Amino acid sequence: MVVIGVDAHKRSHTLVAIDHAGRKLAEKTVLATPEGHLVAARWAARWQERIFALEDCRHLTRRLEIDLLAAGEAAVRVPPHLMAGVRKGGRERGKSDPIDALAIARAALREPDLPVARLDGEARELRLLVDHREDLVAERTRIQCRLRWHLHELFPGLVIPSRSLRRYNVLAELEERLAGQEGTVAGIARELVARCRELTLRARDLEREITTIVRRLAPSLLAMPGCGALSAAKLVGETAGAGRFRSKAAYARWNGTAPIPVWSGNSTRHRLTRGGNRQINAALHRIAVTQLRGVGGLGQAYVERRMAAGDTKVEALRALRRRLSDEVFRRLLADETANAGVAHEELAEAA
Repeated sequence: MVVIGVDAHKRSHTLVAIDHAGRKLAEKTVLATPEGHLVAARWAARWQERIFALEDCRHLTRRLEIDLLAAGEAAVRVPPHLMAGVRKGGRERGKSDPIDALAIARAALREPDLPVARLDGEARELRLLVDHREDLVAERTRIQCRLRWHLHELFPGLVIPSRSLRRYNVLAELEERLAGQEGTVAGIARELVARCRELTLRARDLEREITTIVRRLAPSLLAMPGCGALSAAKLVGETAGAGRFRSKAAYARWNGTAPIPVWSGNSTRHRLTRGGNRQINAALHRIAVTQLRGVGGLGQAYVERRMAAGDTKVEALRALRRRLSDEVFRRLLADETANAGVAHEELAEAA
């Protein structure tokens, strides 16, 4: 089996092929265009058994993955930290595209259970919608901060409650107040109020669209106590297929809820991991906090048992996130299995 490591960039891709022992066989650089991807596939065809190893930077490799899969090639995704570790331990010093491609190929050769590249489906569309909504909400927050300063200058005694600048009635009242004001500050404030309304409308439209997709893709996950539509969408989009993980423990390690073992002699301890997918970790934390407030009852009872056993509240909440990771993994697998069955039935009916 020949492994072809790819160091991807915006304008070019460098490929390095190695054999089963990690020895370098050949090297080639192609343009990061559909034509260049075809050249890469033809160059790799000299080896009958081959697999492409791509550094997991999908903003750079997504189009290359699509073209390789369309050409019938197999590809795996190599996490960047694995490539970096192999490069540091290599005999050839320095950093170049061929060195990085060689490190990617050797990392793929060493790690047998890397995620397999596949065409993106509705999960990616869901992730794009969630990310776009978050960008709009962040932009609205920045605008609201500037608007508050301008309103304080124009109306020093005006009290605007927290989180009220997303309400249409509050924005309408501000427009009435600003209508009689003259000057540059008032003009900017009117413009910011209009922008706040526009962003709020778009964010709510996106939330409704996201909710509709989540109800179809992940009904089991959405039924989980404490998991709202936006959290479910974040979990589905970031996970990008629970079936690519070999177990619930692997999923927990990937999302950062599994503790790291710290051994010293005969003593065995664990500490909190600061790595993993922080977006998934944050979504699990929101679900845990919601359950801790009494939603569903199970999470609150679990935290109380842990605290009665001697854990602090923070430690108990971490343990709850770990349990929630297993439950989310189970529900994601169930939803994916159900969706696959529905797709198979639709194809059978169409045939």
